[in-house]
Amino acid sequence: MIPTTLNSQITDSVTQTGTEVLGNAAAVAMGNLYQATAQALANAAHNATVAQQQNNMLAQAVTAQGVALIYSIKFT
Repeated sequence: MIPTTLNSQITDSVTQTGTEVLGNAAAVAMGNLYQATAQALANAAHNATVAQQQNNMLAQAVTAQGVALIYSIKFT
């Protein structure tokens, strides 16, 4: 390879860009962690709500069946 001279402004610019990327890495990682945690908590809350709704529907169906059974009893 033939050694070439570079403008010091170019090397400084590349160095500063690399330093900025390394400096931002921790903040970006924490942002990703917070986003993933928020998504997981939202999914958990949604799943809990859906399960509660399904349990309520099941309870209503069981109650309706029980009432229908009581009404079907014939007293003599």
